[in-house]
Amino acid sequence: MRLAFGGKCKHKLLYAKKEISIRKNYICSKSIEMDISVVVPLYNEDESLRELCTWIHRVMTENNFQYEVILVDDGSTDDSWKVIQELKSQFPIHGIQFAQNYGKSAALHVGFQKAKGDVVITMDADLQDSPDEIPELHRMITEDGWDLVSGFKKKRHDPLSKTIPTKLYNWATRKMSGIHLNDFNCGLKAYKNKVIKRIEVYGEMHRYIPILAHRAGFKKITEKVVQHYPRKHGVSKFGWERFINGFLDLQSIVFISRFGKKPMHFFGSLGSIVFMIGFLSFLYLGGNKVYCLAQGIPEKNIAEQSVFYLALTSMIIGTQLFLAGFLGELVVRNAAHRNEYQIEEEF
Repeated sequence: MRLAFGGKCKHKLLYAKKEISIRKNYICSKSIEMDISVVVPLYNEDESLRELCTWIHRVMTENNFQYEVILVDDGSTDDSWKVIQELKSQFPIHGIQFAQNYGKSAALHVGFQKAKGDVVITMDADLQDSPDEIPELHRMITEDGWDLVSGFKKKRHDPLSKTIPTKLYNWATRKMSGIHLNDFNCGLKAYKNKVIKRIEVYGEMHRYIPILAHRAGFKKITEKVVQHYPRKHGVSKFGWERFINGFLDLQSIVFISRFGKKPMHFFGSLGSIVFMIGFLSFLYLGGNKVYCLAQGIPEKNIAEQSVFYLALTSMIIGTQLFLAGFLGELVVRNAAHRNEYQIEEEF
């Protein structure tokens, strides 16, 4: 009986070890290292998708890269999704279709969530970005150690109505952010995987990904001059409303990055200054009135002077700003992510 029981136990133990070994091999086979994920947001680009995917595949094959292409269809009204479905059988494509047009930031955010590659490349689908740049961008990330490499379209093939606002926008962004890049809005960029996993892209923030990355603690940011081709198919999605919204988003990022976790430092300081201006004006009016009465000099009543109302308004506004700082501190104190910090390394 004991021998039979011992034999059964040994048999079960061997079976369990074999099953564990099979599971380990399965997991290893499933987790094949991915060198590059190419995230391509697109809207009405059915004419260029085949050429783009063929071009990317040629570059990846020549350089022996394990890769995936994540095509995010941002609610296209043409045959873009149909083309993506046809290309799936030819290339390692992960297709995502939005129910409606949410914008480029939303497409990039979802693409970043799905990306598995050690290096993540973003590019536009209009064939104006060259996939031939990918090997050098990959080298700069993996060998040179950069966290983010942004493309710089030194020679652009766009109309003046787009290039002039772009130059103005880049100048303003450099001055406000302190990051010295010549082309923040270039769609061709390369990132370490951990960079895109730690940032949140929303609204129109795709223009400011270098600023978001810098704010998240990734300081190794540089740029590379890249080839820019004329648009072959379709029309540009650029509009003046995007240009204006871009500046508003830039101010939001700069403000939040500086005062997002300490609103009292901004509102409290500003409120104190405005309140003190009003209070000192009251002291001046009161002191001047007392002096004139003592000297017998005729003087208007304090309430009849315009300075009185300016001082009163300043004190009210200063108090409101101070209270806004308090409310901001209460919101931050009760925020769910107030104590989340990015840990680079731990042992």
